[in-house]
Amino acid sequence: MAPSAPRPSSSSSLPSRAPAPVVPAAVKILIAGGFGVGKTTLVGAVSEVAPLRTEEYLTRASEGVDDLSGVDNKETTTVALDFGRITVNPELVVYLFGTPGQERFWFMWNDLVNGALGGVVIADTRRLDTSFASIDFFESRGIPFVVAINCFHGHNTRTADEIRAALDLDPQVPMLIGDVRVRTFGRDLLLALVDHLMELSAGAPVR
Repeated sequence: MAPSAPRPSSSSSLPSRAPAPVVPAAVKILIAGGFGVGKTTLVGAVSEVAPLRTEEYLTRASEGVDDLSGVDNKETTTVALDFGRITVNPELVVYLFGTPGQERFWFMWNDLVNGALGGVVIADTRRLDTSFASIDFFESRGIPFVVAINCFHGHNTRTADEIRAALDLDPQVPMLIGDVRVRTFGRDLLLALVDHLMELSAGAPVR
């Protein structure tokens, strides 16, 4: 009886498999605030790609509807959203969604907030009251947020404690003061939000 042929080893008979591609996790962050406080500017400053913008020129139709106090030279306005992207590493991508600031477009916030992990509220010390609606929006939905005091107009006569008291912020909400046109300030805002989210997730006391 002829001897049987040796069986091929399993290692030689199976084709090698290519490693599975890494699918990055997506994090959605909302950028909110009043009309003309710098939301579009912030998204543009930190996005690694040319941001998607839905700006239109202000026309006479907005007279008596949009309050231009403190932003008299503003010529355009966001009518839907701003969109930007930041790739933190191959495993994490952050998507930024800027909300429209005028009250007549607030109905869109309920759609834009879906899936958001956290938010940034931008405030202008000349018009702090325009940020109340954004703060209330995040608080009522239990979405963590940080506050950016935008000083790109070049002057700020209030102290951090005075601003925090005027906005009636909870002590655990981080607040940073700077210029949203500067990329490093935008980076610091997002890092502060990440730290805030991690502290809340771990149940650790917030500084």
